[in-house]
Amino acid sequence: MKNTALTHLHESLGAKMLPFAGYNMPILYEGVNAEHETVRNGVGVFDVSHMGEFLLTGDNALALIQKVTSNDASTLTIGRAQYSCLPNKDGGIVDDLIVYRMKEDQYLLVVNASNIEKDWEWISSFNDMNVEMRNLSDEYSLLAIQGPKAVEAMQSLTSVDLSSIAYYHFEVGDFAGFPHVIISATGYTGSGGFEIYCKNSEVETIWNKAFEAGAAFGIKPIGLAARDTLRLEMGFCLYGNDINDTTSPLEAGLGWITKFNKDFVNSENLKKQKEAGVKRKLVGFEMQERSVPRHDYEIVDASENVIGVVTSGTMSPTLGIGIGLGYVTTEHSAVGSDIYIRIRKNDVPAKVVKLPFYKK
Repeated sequence: MKNTALTHLHESLGAKMLPFAGYNMPILYEGVNAEHETVRNGVGVFDVSHMGEFLLTGDNALALIQKVTSNDASTLTIGRAQYSCLPNKDGGIVDDLIVYRMKEDQYLLVVNASNIEKDWEWISSFNDMNVEMRNLSDEYSLLAIQGPKAVEAMQSLTSVDLSSIAYYHFEVGDFAGFPHVIISATGYTGSGGFEIYCKNSEVETIWNKAFEAGAAFGIKPIGLAARDTLRLEMGFCLYGNDINDTTSPLEAGLGWITKFNKDFVNSENLKKQKEAGVKRKLVGFEMQERSVPRHDYEIVDASENVIGVVTSGTMSPTLGIGIGLGYVTTEHSAVGSDIYIRIRKNDVPAKVVKLPFYKK
């Protein structure tokens, strides 16, 4: 099992550590609900250095990215990022990722930790274009400094105007005394903030300085358990739960990152699927009674017919009710539809709702 450059620090802070995607990761510190609230209302820091980073450079870097990703990366200018996915040849998804345009002919791809090797081999298999590919995953660390107070709390650490970085834009600038840090207005929480990409040798100093700068704002370390409840309240997909090798981006509600103005892996079949209409859809639902939906619970209709499956579920810390994502047959996918979650032997009523669950 791998460690991040900060594992020793998390252990010294008393974090509950568990294996996650092959890494020894902090799952929680003081408790999920308290950490969740810190990010929703203040500022918290996640160590997400387990994520993978690939640097693609060369005249054909864009062409390769256009071939393997579903979104249209040609719209990216330097300093912008884009959410996308890697379709496979069978209608499913190899992974979801973020594409950063670093320079005219250079892009950074940020992929899920559990898929680093799989994604590297997949993208490499299409690289007959002499694109230089570097896997930087073991050299770089990533901190997510998230929450509505993140801008104010971190501004003293950089000459970059943090408030001017728009959502899904980034700057390469000074941060906590280091000159070439990527400061990205991205995140997985829905509460604003930044993701900080730096070298492993820099991350402990950056962590410590971030906590010094944020002390007056109540900054706290946050574990991956709260990251999951935060992303679920936003209806953000988690690879391995809500999307995988068998789920199409169209079924998953990711039609907005599936652009048919270009040819990409399996684009013809996905275009046909869009024209014919999907048979199942990923929906958000709220429990109508006090209960918690869990991954792989069956979803049934009023006649007890199985119509789908729960992919993610939790008790929402913000809303105080059970919420979840799941695939259901298209006829049961409309907002307002009544469905039932089979929890042990009980069919508990739920209602399909519009995402996100959490609205600011």
